[in-house]
Formats: sequence, structure tokens, C-alpha cells
Amino acid sequence: MSPAAPAPTLTPAEVVRQSPVAQAPNGICYATAGEISVPATDIDRMVSAVPDAAAAALRRNAYYFVPLTVNQGDETVIASRYDVELSDHAVCHRNLDLGDAQCVFISTRLMDDKFSVAFEFFINVGHAVVERAGVSRDFADLVWKQAESNARGETSLDAWESRKLATAPGPDAEKHKNEYLASSFADAISIYLLSLYIDVDYYDLRERDYPLLAPNALAERLRKIAELFPPNPGYEFAVYYKRRS
Repeated sequence: MSPAAPAPTLTPAEVVRQSPVAQAPNGICYATAGEISVPATDIDRMVSAVPDAAAAALRRNAYYFVPLTVNQGDETVIASRYDVELSDHAVCHRNLDLGDAQCVFISTRLMDDKFSVAFEFFINVGHAVVERAGVSRDFADLVWKQAESNARGETSLDAWESRKLATAPGPDAEKHKNEYLASSFADAISIYLLSLYIDVDYYDLRERDYPLLAPNALAERLRKIAELFPPNPGYEFAVYYKRRS
């Protein structure tokens, strides 16, 4: 039996030229290319979940859902389907400036399900919103109050590490505080968006490298995000507590 032929690859610019771009009701531009792992209807709903108030910061962004985004030396190529050898050099996403837009290529075939693909997309959106719009003062006040009261855990490794540095005496404490607030804001936006798109069991987000933020503290953050970025029609935000068996 002859080995399978390697998956064809294209440059990011070729993918942009060849892929018809759709625009969600919130104004976000996106496209799919190749043999991706998520149905088109799920991609449509995923992109449309971003509230209008957050999507306004993403006017220069276009999102491309592709099988694999692959590093080949100093170049990035896009595989048209899953390929075992190419997957060894693939990354979850790559942001590239092409023309007057920032194009974000998301590798759907590196992940197991729509939950993982959606979270990768929403993490990217969260960071883009913070980069373009900054950190809400109300959110920053809430998070810093939680940090000062020693709330358990955090929402990402970046937030966990920068919080430790921000709350320790030192000449760079203010710089680390700003980094912590930006990380925690982007994290909260991402988790909030994921919860609009799909039911989320918070403990599915757990990592081994740091403890998760206490549920009550996270709920406070998410409610503040919902005030800043109300859900679009057809989406709902709610926090439910349940006792784990």
C-alpha cells in the first residue's frame, strides 16, 4: 500500500484570495478553507456570538478557519487537510498582517471538538479587544479588589504569574499590575464569549500549571463583562451553580 500523498499547502495570501469571506451580523469577517473539523453552521453561530460592542474593536480583523496552520522555517503555510507530519509543526493560530487587515488563521484540526475550536477563537478575540480598546476601569477595580483580598486561583497562567509579581513589592509592580489586568480582562472576555456559544462547565477549563479562580470570583468578573458587552439577540448569559458529586 503506497503512503498517502502529503497534504497540499497554500500561502496565507493564497488562502485569503481563494476563500469567500462572509460577514456576521456583528460585522466580523470570517471564512473557512479546506477540510475543517467544525460544521459551517457552528462556525456561523460561533462568530455571531461576539457581542456587537466587542466586535466593534475587530473591524480590521478577518478570521480564517483552516485545517492546519504550519510553521515551515520563517514561513507560514496552510494545509488543505489534516496531515500527520505537518501537524508536528502546526500551531493553534497565527496572526498575520495582510494588506490593511490582520488575518487570523485558526487550526481546527489540531483540536478535538467545537468547544476547543471556539475557545481558541474567543481567546484570540479577547486579546484583540483588549489590545484595541484597553481595559475597563470598572473591571480593573473589581479584579484588583479580588487580588488584594487573596481570591484563590486565576483564569490563565499569564494572569496567575503576573498577579504574583504585581502583588509583590518591587520597582516593576505597577508594570506587572497592568499586565495582570490586561490578561485577566482578556481571559474573562474569552470565557464569557464561550459561555454565550456553548454550555460551559467551568472545571473543563482547569489546567495543571495553576489553580482555577474561585467560582464566585469568576462569576463576579463575568457579570461585569456582560454589563460591558451585552449578548446579541439569540444568545443568553447565565451563571448556574451546582454541587459536584
